[in-house]
Amino acid sequence: MAQKTIGMIQAKQIQQLRNDGVPIKEIVRRTGISRKTIKKYLRKLEAGYPAEGIAQEEGLPDKDLCALLYNQDNPPVKDSRFGGLLRHFEQTQKELAKTGVTRQLLWMEYMAEYPDGYKYSRYCYLLSKYLKDSDAAFHWEYKPAEFIQVDFAGKRLHYVDSETGEVMECEVFVSVLPYSGLIFCMAIPSQKTADFAHCINEMVKYIGGLTQTILCDNLKTAVTRADRYEPVFTQLCMQLGDHYHTTFSATRPASPTDKAMVEKSVNIIYNHIYGPLRKRTCTSLEELNRCIREQLNLLNLKPYKGSPQSRRDIFTLREQALLKPLPEAPYLVKKCRKATLSRSYYIQLPDNGHYYSIPYQYIGKELLIYFNQRTVEAYHQHERIAFHVRSSTEPKYNLIAGHMPKNHQAMIEMQGWTIDGLIQRAGWVGEYTRQAASRIINSSIYPEQNFKACNAMILLQKKYGKDRLEAACRRAANIERPTLSLIRNILQTGLDKQPLLFDEQQQRPLPDHENIRGANYYQ
Repeated sequence: MAQKTIGMIQAKQIQQLRNDGVPIKEIVRRTGISRKTIKKYLRKLEAGYPAEGIAQEEGLPDKDLCALLYNQDNPPVKDSRFGGLLRHFEQTQKELAKTGVTRQLLWMEYMAEYPDGYKYSRYCYLLSKYLKDSDAAFHWEYKPAEFIQVDFAGKRLHYVDSETGEVMECEVFVSVLPYSGLIFCMAIPSQKTADFAHCINEMVKYIGGLTQTILCDNLKTAVTRADRYEPVFTQLCMQLGDHYHTTFSATRPASPTDKAMVEKSVNIIYNHIYGPLRKRTCTSLEELNRCIREQLNLLNLKPYKGSPQSRRDIFTLREQALLKPLPEAPYLVKKCRKATLSRSYYIQLPDNGHYYSIPYQYIGKELLIYFNQRTVEAYHQHERIAFHVRSSTEPKYNLIAGHMPKNHQAMIEMQGWTIDGLIQRAGWVGEYTRQAASRIINSSIYPEQNFKACNAMILLQKKYGKDRLEAACRRAANIERPTLSLIRNILQTGLDKQPLLFDEQQQRPLPDHENIRGANYYQ
């Protein structure tokens, strides 16, 4: 059986007793350590004392004593070969992160510079020790509801299509709230725009709120140009941030430690979801996500090691109340395109070729058009200037009257005139106005040519009021073919305000008399 290593305190005690002249037998009795072990350490002490500089009675310093007795993996080496290796490590410490750089390539460069250097296996061992000792770990204090980290797992899940039997590979989306450690994950067909937006919708629905920002990797769906200081995000992220009143931020390129919590969560997902599901066969993506959700809920309810609280407990008690509320509806993916508004003040969408009106004031301006299957929105300088609701039965040209100039609105209004419509509008003023409108329209063989005059007569109420217009039409009631000019002159001269002469006598029926001849008398 191998001998157990003694502690530093016991080693220093053996050193002190030996320096005091205590025999080995007495040292065994006082320390309780076997004679063989004491002899072994005494031999190391005797061989390790320097020839000069430190008296044996003073004892070795703790650092030298530790290196001497325990044969550390990286003992102080003072030869030129080890010094050259350290200089090489300092120069090439960051080289491994570059594309195409391997340890073997670095070793070959090292051997070219130091032909008498260490062999490859020892070189790799010392390099690992050097990187481990020189790479300090930072402790991050997370704040509740500050941000959520998202990523995609490196390993995929799959399901078997029930119709074709084909094995369908799925990406796995993972997110974590760093403060409480609450984890969310789901399987999706790909990392494309629609799938990524669906993941964000399901994630915020699962946690029931929004953090101040969403930290993601530099994936193409989220970041168009990766940069250490000013990454450029896609239109999707901008739309998601605007809809959920949050922001997106990205890690530094090639710096997974910036989102260490979600990297660790991916490994946790492997153990607690991938492992339990390895023997289950799902026949659809929906079934696979149901199985994932069952295991995910168990994981979030599992207490932390050495604590009675789980991820869900910490989230509910300390973090949930600080989240931003969710909007009423989830985000719907919108396509985006730039367009310069033409003189016809319509924009055409590429999905169905339909046209949608934009306010004519923006003719010649460059606009951003966001559209999906339900809505069309137009923006100019980050201000929404037009909104259309789409449907399956919409016409090819979708026009909002307020988008047209005044003269165009009048032309559209004229196109919608009918005989019944104009007479009905005149009837809202009064009975005499309705009769006058009817006589004006029917004063010619082609009634449509009198629509403008009839409409202009009805619009006189805006200038003179309904009562005066009705009185003017009453004064012209006995005229078989009244005109617009006649009624306008009555209003301009104020004749509508004058009492009617013989109005009652004209309307009184003729009395019966023997001298009155009928129409048949003259035939």
